[in-house]
Amino acid sequence: MVLDFEMGALDPAAALRAGGSAVPPSTSAQAVARPVGRPVAPLAVQAMADRDDDKRDQNDGDVVTKTRPTTKKPPLYRVLMLNDDYTPMEFVVYVLQRFFNMDHARAVETMLTVHNKGLAIVGVYPFEVAETKVTQVMDCARSNQHPLQCTMEKE
Repeated sequence: MVLDFEMGALDPAAALRAGGSAVPPSTSAQAVARPVGRPVAPLAVQAMADRDDDKRDQNDGDVVTKTRPTTKKPPLYRVLMLNDDYTPMEFVVYVLQRFFNMDHARAVETMLTVHNKGLAIVGVYPFEVAETKVTQVMDCARSNQHPLQCTMEKE
């Protein structure tokens, strides 16, 4: 019985107990002097490692991503200011500056558009913001005893 010591299958003492020769006939004395327990990976383990490497190589380019649901932008509403014959122009300019954050020049230009054309778009906002702006303008006009009208419509 010849045992292969190179593969680390058995050590010499185990070979003698199994009834074989501790030294295979074709080996030299130098080969026997090599350490028996040197680490040699079994072929099956190496083959499995190679297969794992192949799997990793195949998946290197793959990127796993989560898809997010796309959110729609809210519908926008135009805030319109209507002309009347009783509200002073200075008050309209004041309202445009206070509630629509316009500078004085732009507020005067918008006020003249309202006066000449009968109405003007003073802002475009999502529903809740537009509704708040209309309410603020109407409340301010009522508290100052002016009939200024402000409305909103879907864009």
